[in-house]
Amino acid sequence: MRHNPRIPSGAVETMWDRCRFEMKLVNPANKRKYSVIVVGSGLAGGAGAATMGELGYNVKCFCYQDSARRAHSIAAQGGINAAKNYQNDGDSVWRLFYDTVKGGDFRAREANVYRLAQLSLNIIDQCVAQGVPFAREYGGMLANRSFGGAQVSRTFYARGQTGQQLLLGAYQALMRQVDAGRVKMFPRAEMLDLIVIDGKARGIVTRDMVSGRIESHLADAVVLGTGGYGNVFYLSTNAKGCNATAIWRAYKRGADFANPCFTQIHPTCIPVSGEYQSKLTLMSESLRNDGRIWVPVAKGDKRPASQIPEQERDYFLERRYPSFGNLAPRDVSSRAAKMVCDEGRGVGHTGLGVYLDFADAFQRLGRATMDERYGNLFEMYEQITGEDPHSVPMRIFPASHYTMGGLWVDYRLMSTIPGLFVIGEANFSDHGANRLGASALMQGLADGYFIIPYTLGDYLASNKFEKVSTDHPACKEAEDNVNGITRRLLGVNGRHTVDHFHRELGKIMWEYCGMARNAAGLQKALARIPELRDEFWRDVRVLGENEELNQSLEKAGRVADFLELGELLCLDALERDESCGGHFREEHQTADGEAIRNDERFCHVTAWEHRGPGVKPVQHREPLEFHYVLPSVRSYK
Repeated sequence: MRHNPRIPSGAVETMWDRCRFEMKLVNPANKRKYSVIVVGSGLAGGAGAATMGELGYNVKCFCYQDSARRAHSIAAQGGINAAKNYQNDGDSVWRLFYDTVKGGDFRAREANVYRLAQLSLNIIDQCVAQGVPFAREYGGMLANRSFGGAQVSRTFYARGQTGQQLLLGAYQALMRQVDAGRVKMFPRAEMLDLIVIDGKARGIVTRDMVSGRIESHLADAVVLGTGGYGNVFYLSTNAKGCNATAIWRAYKRGADFANPCFTQIHPTCIPVSGEYQSKLTLMSESLRNDGRIWVPVAKGDKRPASQIPEQERDYFLERRYPSFGNLAPRDVSSRAAKMVCDEGRGVGHTGLGVYLDFADAFQRLGRATMDERYGNLFEMYEQITGEDPHSVPMRIFPASHYTMGGLWVDYRLMSTIPGLFVIGEANFSDHGANRLGASALMQGLADGYFIIPYTLGDYLASNKFEKVSTDHPACKEAEDNVNGITRRLLGVNGRHTVDHFHRELGKIMWEYCGMARNAAGLQKALARIPELRDEFWRDVRVLGENEELNQSLEKAGRVADFLELGELLCLDALERDESCGGHFREEHQTADGEAIRNDERFCHVTAWEHRGPGVKPVQHREPLEFHYVLPSVRSYK
């Protein structure tokens, strides 16, 4: 069975324990006989490489940044979830499990989600032991705050720098293994192809981003922890370097791509200010703990916020979702913001913005307390916009952020290619159609520290590996493929920059496959994207040569992949004829704009199998079964 999820039998509370017990082990003396490639050094990749090095495997870790510390995980601001129940407010592993399944609109595997909630307890202990400086209460207990989609305080944080502090913890562990000689780092190296030998993933082809050298690296297994594909929208909260090339090239080698249309729009981004922008900046969801979101009641009201009296303000999230208020989940909050802006009540010169106002919180808590919680976020906002959120409300608007889709993996995080494991945001596994805030860091560290070391060990112990060298025909074929793409990109010598094509793709994706989608728009996108792709290969201009540091060439390869991935994303969105989570089909909504799922037809994971250039991919379906959190109308009212 191509998509056997390999979910253990029995009660969900004992699945992971039973799975670990049933897996084969590699004894300590034999671990050093095996080699593992880890691509990516963020929270998932860095944690995985460090842990496998600690266990005794020979690990090669690749990243395209100059240091693992530069991984985009540093940009996660608000926090990491864990069901510790330090606040004694009713939290539990079961409640975190329930909130996550519901938050994902019943489009995630129960087994994966329960394991994630279970491991959340271990993650915090691990990070505290590493010295991560989580915020603490006066008595020394770790502090918590709330995030969207939960009615308890379960989010651990380090001011607005949580991702950075967690990454530094993983980085220290990684560097310890580098010093011990068990992990070898390859910075400024970009994976451009996957090497598959006898049906198993056995290595990667990389380009040295300084010298341009193309070379093969071999191992007994490959782990991809390369993040998501949110930059397919061009304007997103992701760093400019974030890309989908590693998982896309793996897809073209046989790793099926699951739920590509499940992309997340984050409600608290600084609004777009002009055509010149190349990326957007996220303001942490944690700000919604104390900030109130509103717009004027009257359409076209352009008065400054301070001149609009209380009775002429619409706190629309509090009005629409009184149980959760400003902490409604991201997909729900984003659509609500879009709705009031579409009504002509948006703020700012574009009308595409809503206020995030802290006046009440400053009065209630005082400036010192607020600055202790969010000070660096206030400073960041002021530096970017020139407006001080101590005296005027922030302006925010939804933007592309996270991707719940990714390469299909089973319960043990292995893709449809044996020996190719995928962790963190690069896989599809834990969040369904919508990720709750502060759960990305949780999944990345759970996968890296606590899941992949077990499951990869079982794979190594269960298989025999012939020794192969870089002279193998599969290595030569993969290198030739990479060199061919490189020569083709450099040989076009057209009139338009890479960014021109990326920006045009982003406009198509945002217009027809962004916050709201419909069949007619998706069909337009599916007609336009192949045309744009043909234009790209006829008229792109890539400057420089391969044998040098060449960022134009790097971007060109990534945008070429986005031009293919964008089409698959729209195809998946068209085929999924329902609304769920971040996938909002306008044809399927209630009178007041809420999503309508179709559990009878679409209670499944969609996995796409590549069948070659110009050939429509084959759609496979993995049915989803719910025994503990039964599908229901998802309400936050």
